[in-house]
Amino acid sequence: MFDTKPYEEKFKQTINRFEEELKKVRTGRAHPSQLDGVKAEVYGVQMPLNQVASIAAPEAQMLQITPFDPNNIQAITAAIRADQALGFNPSDDGHTIRVPVPPLTEERRKLLVKQTSEKVEEARISLRNIRQEALKEAKRKKEAKELSEDDVKRVEKDIDSNMANANTKIDEIFLLKERDILKI
Repeated sequence: MFDTKPYEEKFKQTINRFEEELKKVRTGRAHPSQLDGVKAEVYGVQMPLNQVASIAAPEAQMLQITPFDPNNIQAITAAIRADQALGFNPSDDGHTIRVPVPPLTEERRKLLVKQTSEKVEEARISLRNIRQEALKEAKRKKEAKELSEDDVKRVEKDIDSNMANANTKIDEIFLLKERDILKI
């Protein structure tokens, strides 16, 4: 018998990873997860920002970062400025760092939608790879006489059904994000 559960789980993991990637895409509002990819050099080591400071969004257009150790303010500010993809210009008062989130221009919104659609394609490629892996395994078991031809057909139907569901879910997530990005 062929167990499709591990492949179903991989499909779910791909969808979850896709959702996490989309959280990093900036919309018009400030959100602490926008700084998830930023790493600051503190104590001689590159560390994610959320491990060296607390990040909050007290206003719709402002992020507030409070370092656990005030000596790291300069390193955190430099790390945020260095990430050109974000386009942020932080300022600090010695205790906290304030990062104004500028409103998105129409051109920038369209660019973000394009970047998001590239992430959709990456997720689809991942799904196709999982599908191929499952079908190869089913074929291998058939050649080893562990599965019959009918079982292989059933496995293909199950995997294709799961793949279609995963693609539909990715499309739904993308449409919601696209609406969110384009909303002014």
